Order: sequence, then structure tokens, then C-alpha cells
Amino acid sequence: MGIMTKEDNKKFGMFAGVFTPTVLTILGAIMYLRTGWVVGNAGLGGAITIILLAHVITVSTGLAVSSVVTNTRVGAGGAFAIISQSLGLEVGGSVGIPLFLAQGISIALYVLAFTESWLRIYPTHIEAIVAILSFIAVFGIVYISAQFASKTQFIILGIVGFSLFSVFLASFPIAGNAGLTETPVIWGEFADGSFWDTFAVFFPAVTGIMVGISMSGSLRDARKDIPIGTMSAIGLTLLVYLALAYWLSRIASPEELLNNTTLMVDKAFWNWAILAGMLGATFSSALGSLVAAPRVMQALALHEIIPFSSFFAKESADGEPRQAMFFAGGTGFVALLVALLGGGLDSIAGVITMFFLITYSMLNVVVLIEQVLDTVSFRPTFSVSRVVPLIGALSSTFVMFLINSVFSLIAIILVFALYAYLTRRHLASLESDVRSGLFESMAEWAVKRTRRMPSAQERTWKPVVLVPIRSVNTLSGSYRFLRAMTYPKGTVRTLGIYTNDNQEKLKGLEMLTKAFVDDGIYANATILEEDDFVNGVRMTTQILRNTFFRPNILFLHLRPESDLKELQDLIDKTAAYQMGIALLDRHHLVELGREQIIHVWVSNQGPNWEHDLHQSNLDLAILLAYQLAENWNATITLNMSVPDEETAEKAREFLAQLISLARLPKETNFSVLTFPFNEAINQTPHADLTVFGLSKEPDLKFVQKLSQQVKGSCIFIRGSGEESVLA
Repeated sequence: MGIMTKEDNKKFGMFAGVFTPTVLTILGAIMYLRTGWVVGNAGLGGAITIILLAHVITVSTGLAVSSVVTNTRVGAGGAFAIISQSLGLEVGGSVGIPLFLAQGISIALYVLAFTESWLRIYPTHIEAIVAILSFIAVFGIVYISAQFASKTQFIILGIVGFSLFSVFLASFPIAGNAGLTETPVIWGEFADGSFWDTFAVFFPAVTGIMVGISMSGSLRDARKDIPIGTMSAIGLTLLVYLALAYWLSRIASPEELLNNTTLMVDKAFWNWAILAGMLGATFSSALGSLVAAPRVMQALALHEIIPFSSFFAKESADGEPRQAMFFAGGTGFVALLVALLGGGLDSIAGVITMFFLITYSMLNVVVLIEQVLDTVSFRPTFSVSRVVPLIGALSSTFVMFLINSVFSLIAIILVFALYAYLTRRHLASLESDVRSGLFESMAEWAVKRTRRMPSAQERTWKPVVLVPIRSVNTLSGSYRFLRAMTYPKGTVRTLGIYTNDNQEKLKGLEMLTKAFVDDGIYANATILEEDDFVNGVRMTTQILRNTFFRPNILFLHLRPESDLKELQDLIDKTAAYQMGIALLDRHHLVELGREQIIHVWVSNQGPNWEHDLHQSNLDLAILLAYQLAENWNATITLNMSVPDEETAEKAREFLAQLISLARLPKETNFSVLTFPFNEAINQTPHADLTVFGLSKEPDLKFVQKLSQQVKGSCIFIRGSGEESVLA
């Protein structure tokens, strides 16, 4: 047994922190003031259906939450903490903010219910004054101390229990009491709203589980207290509601139940006990909501999700979130004023229902995802079947749209808008965030499925570039070019190869690789110690050749001082691994200029001049030119050198058809020159980049000489045979 600390003394146990506030919130305003109306409108069978359907959602959510909290340490914020720890702060915040608003608005709901009960005793009192004074009393008690508010709930729990005992005694014909004399109406006529309207009014009764769960940060042992306290409270209150529905159907006619919201007072054995219970339960529910809501807001602030987070995250010396409490109180007070001006208790109940249903749905989704991932780290001491959270998630979403499809859509749009906003904020990731595991599992599933299918490289091709370097300066100089070459769907794999004496030259490689990621390109870096640069590239290529998203382009640099023998070895030894080659001339790199004009040289396609799925060595050259043109907003010109005018006519027809079949941009041009190749190069206008094909056995001395002849930067391309510009 652990040693109790001073901090633990300030926290709540299971009975005070979870069970009592949950029971009192569930057996609150709706039980005393609306259960009779539900029975009168829906009949006994309809009321039991509504109660059970509401508890299907609540029980599945309670079980799901109980499972997940026994697997992890739940921080402050209850449902927000559970969702955030699994799906990230963006999802947690997008649900947590509406949850806070729902709990804040709940304060107004319970204050209005208390007022309605008060006016039953003192009908001449002014509703607005009673409501405002009641709100001030609730806020005053919670402001003094949450512990003080908790202690008052024990007394109220006793009063509520005694009021239910008074209901039980009224079932018998004693002391002048008539007992159960009415014949139950099994299915009502729904004269005062449809089935789902009736459900929407009743459902806030069972949202009390959020009060206990939201206390997670203030519990001594949330892992133990939440499951036991929540499920025992749900089980007890379910029995109470079912018994009460039966009692109401036997104690009064449907007309009485519909027209008298305080009928329980008239029919109980001691009417004063019901009045005391009504006042106590509704007042206690308001206390519970005002205790829970600030703690959700404080949790949001601790993760800097809401504006003025540093202000709302503060606590007083006695551990109370005072600033968040004032804001939660203000939210409830505004809702109260709106309701007093004409909205009423039922309209507030409908609004709260939507926000809680979204939260319930997300809680179940979190548990379902954890179960589907089936990671070793998910081993809750309380396990539930996957069917449980699946039922909870589907029923919560389904019921939302049945109640009010328009408002459900608005609520979901609000959640997605908050998610989009929080995503742009780039919030920190929690260590327990399972999103990476989720995506990894999805990727694993996709890889397994893909391996079973015939390959379709031509249709799914995208640049996956391997960039071997000795110095980070080499990569830095080509960064913008590589970005344009791969954005947005491509990949950059950097390979830093070093010997014992030059590792410092690769310092900063990880940071520069991360810059690609920040620019929206998937990238990773590998550092390899190897004396032989060519052998290092060859080994890496062999290792990666059977991986998913394997490199399909080897990106090399051509300089005046380049070791042509080493380049030749790299090109020759990677040819067997089905990798394309992109050899960038660095001599003129500064002359990329405005990045607006790209020339692609097409070899003479005679004598057949046919368009095949694979265009010799042309596919990769045109695909990369297209990729660069898209990112530079540049125009492409296809150039060809032919010996005579007769051939030129065929060449023009071929290039025009190629542009059409390859779906190149309509701005794409072509040029056919009747000069020898070396002269034709000098006859073409200046280009920011010129693309040449690279033969299977290239003469790199000729390539280097050609690069010096071109007026600007150039790149030499050899395809792997897996690309097709016509696919």
C-alpha cells in the first residue's frame, strides 16, 4: 500500500469523486421533472425503450472508458485526456472544447431545474430572480472549495435516497394513499413531440458519467476509481429509472403525466421528501457540472489549446482552477439568461445532448482503435469485446442524426473546424499518442494487400530519390532542385557516407532532411561508415531494393572536378537494381535562373515513329520535366535533332502526338531542328534547365563536355524501365 501524501489528501476517492457526483447528476433534474413527461408521451413501453437505448450508449461508453483507463494513466480533463492520449491533442481539443461548453451549459440546465422545483413550493416567486440567486449560491459553494461542494453532496445523496423511499411507499394503499391504480399505456401517442424529440429531452439524464470522468485529474487512483465508480453508478441508476417509469405509469394517467411536471410531488408518500430531493438533486447536479467543467478547461489550457492558456491553466494555493471556474461560470450564466429569455429547459437539454453524443462517440472510437491496433502496450486490466465500443460509436452517431440531423451536422462541422484550426497550430505530440501506430498498421495492411496484387508501377509511379553524399554542402546546394523534383508525393532518401576522418562534413544532415519534411515531402536520412563510396551506395541500394517505396532514382552530381570513374561505377553497378539515374550538372547550377523554361531533348525515333507504353529512354526525362514544371510553373519544350526536312515532318507529327498522349500541359511546345545534334544545341534558345537522355553505357567524358556546351543548367536522365509517360 502506498504512502498517502498531502497532495493525495486534496484529491477525491472513488465514492466522493466518481460515484456520488455521477449518481446525483443522473438522478437529477430529468428524473424528477421530465421522467413523468417521458412516460406520459411515450407510454411505459416507449419510456423503457428510451431508457434502455440511452443506457446502451452510456453503458458501452462507460465500459469502453473503464477499459482504456485501466491501461494508461489518465491525466486531467477526463474525456479530453483519454482522446488526446490516443488520437493527439488536435482531436482531443476539437472534442474537448465542445465538451467544456456542454458542461458549462449543463450548469444552466440544472439551475433551471432547481428553479422549477423551487417554484413548485413558492409559486409566487419570480423565476428569473430565483434562478440567478440559485446560480450565485452554486458558484459560491464551488468557489469556496470543491471539497466543500463534495461534502454537501453526501447529504444530498441521502435526501435523494429518502425521496425515492417515499416514492416506494406510495406504491401501497396505506395512510389514505391510493397506491398503484392506473393501467399502464404500453405505447404512447407522442402528442407532445416525436420519439426522438422525447429521447433528446431524456438523454441528458444519463450524461452524468461525464462528471465523474472529468474529475480524472483530481482522483487519487483514476485507473481504479473511474471504472468502479462509473459502472456501479450506471447500474444503480438504470434500475432506478426502470422502476420509476413503471411506478409513474401505474400512479397517474398519461394526461396527468404530460401536464404536470412536478407530479411526483403530488403522488409520493411524503410530498416534502420529493421536494427536498428535487431541490437537492438539481442543486447537486449544478455543483457537479461547475466542479467538472473548469477542470476540462484547465486541461485544455495546460496543453495551450485555447486562447490565454497560461491564464486559464493556473491554480489557486488550494489547488482550485479559479480562472477556469470563472469562465465556466460565465458560460453557464449566459446560457441561463438565454433560457430565461425564452429558450427553456427542454431546448437546453437538446443542445447538451448533441455535444455529449459527439464526446461519447469519440471515446468509443478511441477504444476501438486501440483494440484494432492490438499493440503489446494495450493490455487493460479490464477488457471488453470490440463489439462494445463499436455499438457505442455507431449508436451515438446514429442517434445524433435521428434527433436533429441539421444540428448534428452543424456540431460535426464545428468539431472538424476546430480540428483544422488546431492542426494548423502544430501542437505538441503526446508520448502516448497512437496515431503513428494507427497509420503504421494501415500501411502494413496496405503493403500486405499490395504484395498480393500484380505490379502496376507505371500507373503508380512517383519519384523516390536516393541521394548519396559525402558532404552536407552537396545536398544543401541541390535542396531547391530536389524539392521541385519530388513535391508533393515523392520521397527523398539521403545517404551520408563517411570515413573516420570526414564525419564532420555530414553534420546537419538530419536537420536538412527534416526541412524536406517541413516542406511536405516525406524524407529520411541514413548515415553509413564506409571507405568505398561506390560500395556504400551499392550496399544501400541492395538492402532497399525489396522494401516498400524503394528508391527508383539515383541522384548524382556532375562537376568539373568529378571523379568520372567513380560516377561510371555508380551508374553501371546500380543498373541491375532497376533504378533510374538523374545526373545533375552543378557547373551551371546558379543559372537555374527564373525556373520558367525547361527543354527536353528527344532522341530520333525513326524509322518507326511509334508511340509505345515505354518510350525508350524518354519516359523518366519527360516525367521529371513535368514534375519540375508543375512546381516551378514553367513551360516545357520538346526538342529533336533530325538530318533532313522529310524526317522533320515525321518528327513534328510524333512530338505533337506525344504531347497529347502524355497529357502534358497545353502550353508545352516542340521544336524540330535539321542540324546535327551538337549544332542543334547551339541553335536553341536559352533554357533554365535542359534535360538530356543518358544511354545505358554512357560516355561520361562526352556528357561532361556536353554540359559545358549548354547555356545553363542541365540534367542527364536514364530511366529504369518501370516508368511510362503514356500510362
